[in-house]
Amino acid sequence: MFNPNYRASYPYGGTQTAMPTHMGGTQAQTAMPTQTGGGSIPPSLSGNQMTQGGAVVVSPTPTYEQSYIENIFRMNLGKVGTFYMTYENNSQWNAKIFRGVLEAAGRDHIIISDPKTGQRIVMLMVNFDYATFDQPLNYTYPGVIGNPPTATRRG
Repeated sequence: MFNPNYRASYPYGGTQTAMPTHMGGTQAQTAMPTQTGGGSIPPSLSGNQMTQGGAVVVSPTPTYEQSYIENIFRMNLGKVGTFYMTYENNSQWNAKIFRGVLEAAGRDHIIISDPKTGQRIVMLMVNFDYATFDQPLNYTYPGVIGNPPTATRRG
């Protein structure tokens, strides 16, 4: 059924009103956006810039990893660290400290190994509190160039 109030909108601001031919109209009548001054530039729907001709200018995508703890751990595989874990509602031990070589890091776990025995331990990140390392860490954060200086200030 024909709805005289129906208007289709288009991404560049135009509208179209449908009117059936039996009511004396054309198949479709289009109202284009008005242009002022030097013309209008269509909006960008993808977040990229567009030229006046409508071509999309693609900006380069950043190539860094986001700063999540698992990514920091992945950048430092093979380093010896001390990992502090808390286990709530545990009657034997509430907190435990592990020391070992960081072998793998996932979103919800890390795997370390004891350099003396070779035993591997899988630890859940839900229990992770913090970690310390005796050597500098590899770490790149968006907006920071390189790693910070390794010398410590004492004063």
